[in-house]
Amino acid sequence: GKMRPILLKGHERSITVVKYNRDGDLLFTASKDHVPSVWRAEDGSRLGTFNGHKGTIWDLDSDSTTTYLLSASADTTVKLWSICDGQIIRDYPHRGPVRGVAWAAGGQMFATISDPFVEHPGYISVFAVPKSESPEQWSEKPILEIELPKNNKGQRVNATNVVWLNLNEAIFVTFDNGCIRLYDPENGEELDEIQPHEKKINRVSFNRNKTMFITSSADFTAKLYDVVELEHLKTYQTDRPVNDAVISPTKDHILLGGGQEAMSVTTTAGKVGKFETRFFHLVYEEEFGIVKGHFGPINALDINPNGLSYASGAEDGYIRLHFFDKSYIEMKDPVPEVDENDDDDEEDPAAE
Repeated sequence: GKMRPILLKGHERSITVVKYNRDGDLLFTASKDHVPSVWRAEDGSRLGTFNGHKGTIWDLDSDSTTTYLLSASADTTVKLWSICDGQIIRDYPHRGPVRGVAWAAGGQMFATISDPFVEHPGYISVFAVPKSESPEQWSEKPILEIELPKNNKGQRVNATNVVWLNLNEAIFVTFDNGCIRLYDPENGEELDEIQPHEKKINRVSFNRNKTMFITSSADFTAKLYDVVELEHLKTYQTDRPVNDAVISPTKDHILLGGGQEAMSVTTTAGKVGKFETRFFHLVYEEEFGIVKGHFGPINALDINPNGLSYASGAEDGYIRLHFFDKSYIEMKDPVPEVDENDDDDEEDPAAE
């Protein structure tokens, strides 16, 4: 039988981010309702909320030991929370809405990206949270600020995601004009630039050891890249904007979510939402299954580090927690078509 998803009802507004912690036992979620939540990943029970922001939460990042949570908000602040009790430890004011936040490896620094606001440009900012100091001593001032340049038409370009590469060698930033730039975290110099898309990069996500990343774009595609060479490997083509995509930790599979908001999305009782998570073969670039259920575009996806379950969050305000059934977990990846006898039809990933 197919396992039913667990519906996580706790947010009042559309979901912006869903993220498992490193161990995969907790799921952090945020939405446009100002209050991030944390849930037990195995059964979807809500463990707590983080109260204090006054605007949409655009990003969350838990450190590798699940001690501290960072939240980035449209209220122009980043907050650093103690995960065990939900208390705010530090507030980091910014000049504009904060779009993204990311812990550096080792947990002694983090980076943020903020939008241009009135006369201020957008910034990439780096903050120090040294373990040798107590949290009360941590400065709310950044140790590095990188002003985001305008494009050659003089228009401001907004950053959409920020990630640290391995060994904190570079800060990796995606933009709403489809480009990606790498910056030196010591001096802020631009190290590299590539242009994977012509339209906005909504989200980027890396495999666990950060050797590959996948971009999700408004141009209806997701693209897989090699981190070291910044070489384009694969393209996953859809017929609507891609809002998020993740790389499975255990299979050569990609999960994609997106969709376009219809003006009249009705959540009629008894109907299954038509917005779906799409499953692609990483290597062959073919879609092989879909999981329906949401009543609005999927804005955020994450797959558990153990590869056994995934979470999707949508414009409808719901998070769906899906546990893969045995047939998906044991499913063999297709072999290149050499063997004439092997023409079994692939099946949907049986996670309703």
